[in-house]
Amino acid sequence: MPDTRSGPDVAGARPASRRGDVPPFMVMDVMAAAARIEASGGHVIHMEVGQPAASAPATALSAARAALDQGQIDYTSALGLPSLRARIARHYHDTYGCDVDPERIVVTTGSSGAFILAFLAMFEPGDRVGVTVPGYPPYRHILTALGCEPVLIETHHQTRHALTGNMLLAAHGKTPLKGVLVASPANPTGTMMTREALTDLIAAAAGAGIAFISDEIYHGLDYAFPAVTAAELSPQALVINSFSKYFCMTGWRVGWMVAPEQLVRPIERLQQNLAISVPKLSQIAAEAAFDGRAEMDAVKRSYEDNRRILIEGLPGAGLDRFLPADGAFYLYADISQFGADSVAFTRRMLEEAHVAATPGVDFDPVHGRSFIRLSYARSTDDMRTAVARIARWLPGAF
Repeated sequence: MPDTRSGPDVAGARPASRRGDVPPFMVMDVMAAAARIEASGGHVIHMEVGQPAASAPATALSAARAALDQGQIDYTSALGLPSLRARIARHYHDTYGCDVDPERIVVTTGSSGAFILAFLAMFEPGDRVGVTVPGYPPYRHILTALGCEPVLIETHHQTRHALTGNMLLAAHGKTPLKGVLVASPANPTGTMMTREALTDLIAAAAGAGIAFISDEIYHGLDYAFPAVTAAELSPQALVINSFSKYFCMTGWRVGWMVAPEQLVRPIERLQQNLAISVPKLSQIAAEAAFDGRAEMDAVKRSYEDNRRILIEGLPGAGLDRFLPADGAFYLYADISQFGADSVAFTRRMLEEAHVAATPGVDFDPVHGRSFIRLSYARSTDDMRTAVARIARWLPGAF
């Protein structure tokens, strides 16, 4: 029988490569199902996607308009606009008290572009790279598409679903790792790592010769305690960040890396060939976004209100088991008391209550059928409506 996983069987058509045979990012499928309900006149509360409801800072929008009026939107250096790289380096000094050489900053096409460049520069085909579960699914999918092997490391409530040095070394003992990728605040759990925990983990990785990648795209959205950057703790850690989350610039597709010095030139060569450069308009807007932090801090306070509404309201609605929500804008809720099928649960909640959430199998192929992820990046009114809808629907649904 023909392999139709990548599309229909068309006579004479060349099949797609197996590099493209990766699982879908399920949240996009949920968004499509929600769109169909809306097209029929339904009103959906969107808690499936980690996209801020707020717009980019006014400073970013103004800078973009001015750049468009000038009309000079051309290529930039493959590493990014020098002024933006310098501004990002200043951000590390102002926010973390950490001095980073602007020459180590690489501007990327969102964090997604950064992951691709980092994996290509750091790993060979066949290399094993540790990723925690639950965790952001494209980590695994991009590694697989590039010919690497993602090694799933389960986290547990005993460590608040954060990876420890001992857990990393245990996984390394079973399956030798070339690298490990860790996020704090994490998606989907919202868990953050303390300075001590992150220091110990980086030291364990360095001692075992494991390259360390720190996903910090939710920095700035920290509620339990201030986030710590790996750039402060090790010059050999590769740090990835983005303007998408805190700065509400998802569609602008601009992020950055703080790369170890020896990787800057290889990453630059890759960027030259894969993308030439990140769109200049997005880079201009991103640089100006740093001047809009007061506006973005107000948005962050609205997330804190949303977090409180869910933490206080969902238990009364029947969802009373969820992981720490230290940062980001997610709750990862245990729905096992309603049956271990998060795909069916989220489908029914969307169709019957018009509340969209993402099934945990997107984030954890091991235990994800018992969990759903709820994003609270939308408006406060949306969160109140979502709690009320779930409270009306859930008691009689199972």
